Amino acid sequence: MPPRSEDPRRDATGSRRGSSRGGEPREPGVGGISDARAYTPRGRTIREGGATARTGSGAEQRRTPRSTRSGDPFRPALQVLDGGRAGAARAGRRETAAGGRAGVVRTVSARPAREPFDDDVAPPPRRRPGPRRPARPAAARRPSRKPPRPPKLADPRRRLRLGTLLVLALFTSIGIRLVVLQTVNTPAYADGGLDSRLAVVELPAPRGAIYDRTGAPLAHSVEARYVFADPTRVKDRRTTAKLLSPLLGVPASELADRMKPRKLPTGVPSQFEYLARGVDIDKAKQIMALELPGINVHRDERREVPGGDLAANLIGFVSQDLVGLEGLEAKYDDLLEGKAGKKRYEIGQGDLAAPIPGGYSETTPAKPGGSLELTVDRDLQFQAQRMLSTRMAQTRDSVGAAVIIDVPTGEVLAQASYPGYNAAAPQKVASPRDREDAATSFVVDPGSIHKAITYGAALQEGVITPDTAFPVANTLTLGGVPFSDTHPANGRTMSIPGMLAFSSNIGTIKIAEKLGKERLIDYQKRFGLGQATGEGMPGEAPGRLLPADQWSGSSYGSVPIGHSVDATPLQMAAAYNAIANNGTYVQPHLIRNVISPDGKKTTPAKPVTRSVLSPANAAALRTMLEAVTTVDGPDGRATGLAAAVPGYRVAGKTGTGLRYDNGKRQPGDVASFIGMAPAEKPRYVVAVFVWSPGGEGGALASPTFRDIMGFTLRHYRVPPSATDRSPKFEVFPR
Repeated sequence: MPPRSEDPRRDATGSRRGSSRGGEPREPGVGGISDARAYTPRGRTIREGGATARTGSGAEQRRTPRSTRSGDPFRPALQVLDGGRAGAARAGRRETAAGGRAGVVRTVSARPAREPFDDDVAPPPRRRPGPRRPARPAAARRPSRKPPRPPKLADPRRRLRLGTLLVLALFTSIGIRLVVLQTVNTPAYADGGLDSRLAVVELPAPRGAIYDRTGAPLAHSVEARYVFADPTRVKDRRTTAKLLSPLLGVPASELADRMKPRKLPTGVPSQFEYLARGVDIDKAKQIMALELPGINVHRDERREVPGGDLAANLIGFVSQDLVGLEGLEAKYDDLLEGKAGKKRYEIGQGDLAAPIPGGYSETTPAKPGGSLELTVDRDLQFQAQRMLSTRMAQTRDSVGAAVIIDVPTGEVLAQASYPGYNAAAPQKVASPRDREDAATSFVVDPGSIHKAITYGAALQEGVITPDTAFPVANTLTLGGVPFSDTHPANGRTMSIPGMLAFSSNIGTIKIAEKLGKERLIDYQKRFGLGQATGEGMPGEAPGRLLPADQWSGSSYGSVPIGHSVDATPLQMAAAYNAIANNGTYVQPHLIRNVISPDGKKTTPAKPVTRSVLSPANAAALRTMLEAVTTVDGPDGRATGLAAAVPGYRVAGKTGTGLRYDNGKRQPGDVASFIGMAPAEKPRYVVAVFVWSPGGEGGALASPTFRDIMGFTLRHYRVPPSATDRSPKFEVFPR
């Protein structure tokens, strides 16, 4: 047999040295198998229970895995990645410390580190055994390379932290989104379907009242109820209409028609239809007691006019929605009208159509309107209307107007019209013209009452004096138009008071010729003709003056005596008030104070004033005008004797004018009388105008003035002027 090569790992006896640290020899076969079994490429710990280890006493020791001690399931993997060195070194240290005690757990790396002994045993092949190569001498071996650094394993705690952070981030994002939806975007999402579940109730704003100068209400609003239907909830509209008709005073057919289902322009079924407005509270309670499905009531207000027709032509009226339509109600609608409020709230559907507790609710409070305090005296207004209508009842299809002005202030104490109407039922009139205020809309040729303006201008310009007198012919032709007097002078010398007492056209024309048309037109404007007074009534007519360049030959005769001039009763009353007020014109006005909703009073702008005549000339003219109500002698009777007020000196002038409608002259005449009393120191001016197609007005104007002026003086307790009687006037001085 060929000689066996020397194995440095065999001893002198030929036996292979064991690798046991106990120093006991092992059989080659057994030792090789044990080493192969102990080696694992994955570095796993094995239990060497089947192998026998020789100890000093020859007893077999059972090895216990290190994993059992440490409790670390990942240690084998770490030992494999560490190349087995750390595990072997640690194992060696433990064995050394334990003094070779039994029960050692052995971990074998894939590449065991070499022992610094010559008899080190090479590990068996990992896969297939093959012929062994001759072992190299220890000195000839190359030093082992440093094993590559194993990859760093992921730390499970880091994965746990990362996963936790991701979960927290997810829930944080969801939470933030929920907060945004619940807080920031809530109104947008809530408003999206709000209209379909909202009920809107209008909160009426109280309309301001209209008071007289004493604070008595002429028109005001009272609490009432309006009845409405929800057509979507009305079960039997015909039966419902029959039950409501007697309570609302509306035909059942009309109520049934209002309860018909209908759609709004938006396509949504209507849930609100008015059935009646301004219903008394007692009737509203009766309606609610019927418990009719779809029928309900709510707070409303109704306009009341305590006086009925008292100052109705001034006050006007409102619609069912409390919107001013005529008179002061229309002129000051923006002031009187309040700003309605609204209440919007969520309701349920169907049988749960009631406010949702805690649901959406928004209330806009109503703002009450302001009020007006007029210069009108309610008692005086009532008497003026009564006296005017009593006189006017003697005529047919006539129109009348009466105005009372407080001289120093220009305040209108009463402004009556005939025919009148009940402002609470404005639709019950024969013609819409019956609702007009005659004092500001009735335009006429004033006639002889205009002569006071002509004489006042002549006095102020020095054309005449109170003592002026000159011959007056019976007729005069200008521009082919003849002019004459109702009281012929037959060429005799006539005084200025006589011309006024007998209303001489010829004498007035002669004075106007000396005055000139330019100066006459100028004084017409100073006295307030040709422009609206701005009293406060809507639709006031401005009147018209004939411009100087449009005068014809006859105009020199017609204009001075009050023809070819358009004026209203109020304009003429304001002109006479200037004479009574020592020659100072004061703008007539109806509004005394404006009352805010909180009760604070505000006085409007002061009325326009201007000087027209000097106090002396105004006093002289008043004295001459007294002749109209006092001259009664052998030479004739003055035209205004019927206007005299017993116990008081009265200065005034009668007039007979014409009425034109759309440029067409109307039949009959316009009779008028404007006067002031007491003449020595006037307190009040009263103007009365009567138009009658039959011409009966001439017999009505003066007596009506007397009635109204007499009551006014007594009402305000003006002392009689018995101690200061009117002077004696001579009509035809010798």
